[in-house]
Amino acid sequence: MTPDEDRRALLRLARDAITAHVNRQPIPEPDLAGVLAQHSGAFVSLHRHGDLRGCIGHVEADEPLGLVITRCAIAACSTDPRFPAVTVSELPELDLELSLLGPLEPMTSADEIEIGTHGLVVQQGWHRGLLLRQVATEWSWDREAFLSHTCHKAGLPMDAWKKGAKIWRFEAEVFGER
Repeated sequence: MTPDEDRRALLRLARDAITAHVNRQPIPEPDLAGVLAQHSGAFVSLHRHGDLRGCIGHVEADEPLGLVITRCAIAACSTDPRFPAVTVSELPELDLELSLLGPLEPMTSADEIEIGTHGLVVQQGWHRGLLLRQVATEWSWDREAFLSHTCHKAGLPMDAWKKGAKIWRFEAEVFGER
């Protein structure tokens, strides 16, 4: 579990990157020490009045968290294809949430999923989709619905998980500004 001080530093880094980007100012260079130097996958989710406003992440644990959080925060506010770019007037209304990803674990059965604990990745060919653990809880999905919606996010038929698609689960530490 990430200590509160490190959580605050990661959230501040994401907030500062978003604020600088939206205001067209130079992006602060993260000091890659401590928690910011740790290699981890992560997602940055933006909410406005409780509704999703952007979410972008990096799955692999192959870069320092300081770089991943900065890049994903900027992308979540500017290039999530589901939403227009965040405007200056929206900045005070945004709530940030970070998901620090654990390792991907291959799965062979839906029974290996614990709703509320595991996020999912589904891949078949060039199609790949990921849903964070909190998505299944927010929508009250069971294991099969969670798998089906992850397939859909990958651009696959909703039953691809039954027909040869590769499935991984992962745990994530989720925290936000609230």
